[in-house]
Amino acid sequence: MSNITWRVVIGAILAFLYLPIVVLVLFSFNSSRSLSWPMTGVTLDWYRKLAANEQLLEALWNSLYVATCATTLTLLIGVPAAMALDRLSFPGKGIFRKLVLLPIALPGIITGISMLSMFKLFGLPLSLETVIIGHATALLAVVVTQVFARLQRLPKSYEEASLDLGAGPLHTFLFVTLPNIRSAVIGAGLLSFTLSFDEIPVTFFLTGRDNTLPMYIWSTMRRGITPEINAVGALIVLASAILIVTSVLLLRENSNSR
Repeated sequence: MSNITWRVVIGAILAFLYLPIVVLVLFSFNSSRSLSWPMTGVTLDWYRKLAANEQLLEALWNSLYVATCATTLTLLIGVPAAMALDRLSFPGKGIFRKLVLLPIALPGIITGISMLSMFKLFGLPLSLETVIIGHATALLAVVVTQVFARLQRLPKSYEEASLDLGAGPLHTFLFVTLPNIRSAVIGAGLLSFTLSFDEIPVTFFLTGRDNTLPMYIWSTMRRGITPEINAVGALIVLASAILIVTSVLLLRENSNSR
């Protein structure tokens, strides 16, 4: 295929992926409430109404809280689990690896129902904390798979040399292992945060009275997509772009410093 053909194909793929996002951002500035083209004018009124919508803002902060805590919990459990799979040999290692990866292979509705049954069995009330546990369980495999794959490419001689020079296990992990798997940890954290932020099936079964943003949007869909929803979507796209650029810059700085 010629270069022109490849460029057309690549352009078509990018348009397919990003055109809906562009439309969402454009309609967040539309002066008309109806989502019709062409736009009747440009306004910031929907962002002002978004700032005054207490229910939507509360749902947004709940989603940020859940995603942040679930990502942190997932990393705290997933990184040691990946290291155990890569560095240790123990009976049932193959079964352990399959069990860790199982939640991501199960439909979200199955994970939600099973965890709902478990919480009811132990008498735990449903809340944002139960949602955090559910998200961390479902997303644990994301961290384990990415960090494990990076550890597979990391020579064990690095850690052995550090230990031979007198460094302890914790010092070796912090100053030898972690810097070399930092890109995988950051990538897994960003992916886990994104998946947790927009998770619906698990959240539907485990949330109590508190709404998350995806649940709020789902509940308002019966009235159609409002420009306020487009506005919050545009802000999320902006925040995501900032996170991605920041992570790339951090990784580039760490690479240059080494």
